[in-house]
Amino acid sequence: MNGEFYSKHFDLERVGDGVFAAIAKEGGGAVGNAGFVDLGGLTIVFDTFNTPQAAEDLKRAAERETARPVTWVVNSHFHGDHIRGNQVFKGSTIISSQITFEKMRDIHPARIEQQKRGITELTQYIQTLIEQLDRNHDHELANKISFLSEVEASLPSLELTLPQQTFEDEKVFIGTKRSAKLFTLGGGHSYCDAMLLIPEEKVLFLGDLLFVQTSPTYFEESNPQQWMEILEIVENLDFTIAVPGHGPVGTKNDVWSMKTMHGDGSRVSIER
Repeated sequence: MNGEFYSKHFDLERVGDGVFAAIAKEGGGAVGNAGFVDLGGLTIVFDTFNTPQAAEDLKRAAERETARPVTWVVNSHFHGDHIRGNQVFKGSTIISSQITFEKMRDIHPARIEQQKRGITELTQYIQTLIEQLDRNHDHELANKISFLSEVEASLPSLELTLPQQTFEDEKVFIGTKRSAKLFTLGGGHSYCDAMLLIPEEKVLFLGDLLFVQTSPTYFEESNPQQWMEILEIVENLDFTIAVPGHGPVGTKNDVWSMKTMHGDGSRVSIER
């Protein structure tokens, strides 16, 4: 393709033949990372960001690089920064684990409705932050304003779009150029975390099972022990490039580093 792809929400990085990571930019509408794979004859998108506007750019990038519509969309887990762009991919087949589907269905409608009711308050809060920024320019504050403004812009038309298909343990996709294995080893970061392995390119998308150059976030449902047991198994898989849920593209060594640095959960913040 001619010309560089640009999005204010993410940087697009080619991590293997036909394999692209979409790494979230600070202050944008992405928040978490995503990516896509050209298998030859079909395209898989992995996660859909925090806002539809970021997902629109992801769809545009995938269609530009593959010259075809997106076939499959994977939701790695139920957290909003990985699924709130789903509505952009209504023409594709969205798939997740059964547990992830159930948590999306049961938890998100009330959350989204509450946020929609709070748009006026959010707008007022953003205005107070802008006034602070006018008095004292701060890079982190500017990013926060930008991020909240993306959320504000997304809310009026935001709608929960659930997966149409689920899988239990694994599902294999076969294209004319390469294959992909979608699988879960259970829950660690969330109730259930799915990964996508592209064996021919030795690339593994780990979702929020991996954080690179940033401290991982634990939630109420996170299970630190199971999380580290999953990473133990993942270390034995045949891959070189590791695409995390947050932070820059890493390698298998980053899986080892996270396991050794954060294995006891002591350096992890608990948020909701």
